[in-house]
Amino acid sequence: MSSDEETFRRLLTELRLLEGTADALQNRVNLVSAATTELAFASATMEGLEKEKKGTPLLVPIGGGSFIKAEVATTETMVVGIGAGVSVETSRDEARQTLEKRMAELETSRNNLQQQLAQVIAKMRTKRQQLDEVSVRLSGRRQADDVRKTKSGT
Repeated sequence: MSSDEETFRRLLTELRLLEGTADALQNRVNLVSAATTELAFASATMEGLEKEKKGTPLLVPIGGGSFIKAEVATTETMVVGIGAGVSVETSRDEARQTLEKRMAELETSRNNLQQQLAQVIAKMRTKRQQLDEVSVRLSGRRQADDVRKTKSGT
């Protein structure tokens, strides 16, 4: 096996690994973006509820485009998830700060992931370019071998 064939196989393997890494990073970016959107929705809902009075009727989404009727009990406290399926009741201001902090952390994570993804994509471009160059060399050799075989009559 020639050096170019070995290089071709190595570059192809590296490219496939980079593609897998890029897919994983893109999935993580998508998850972080979805979480950010969810927190933005919660923040907007919280802001809207601040203007409502006790007893104001609401429709609360329960999933699948379905709702239940409810009434505002208070807008002074909110129940906020703190992780691992645990939620706590906290003041409206603390809840807002918690959401803002999480959104900022998610934005930082998303930016970091996007930078990593850009680096992987740049490496993929380089590997593809190298792969194309080796492929051209291999193709040229094969054509030369075919010409020699044709001339020799084999």
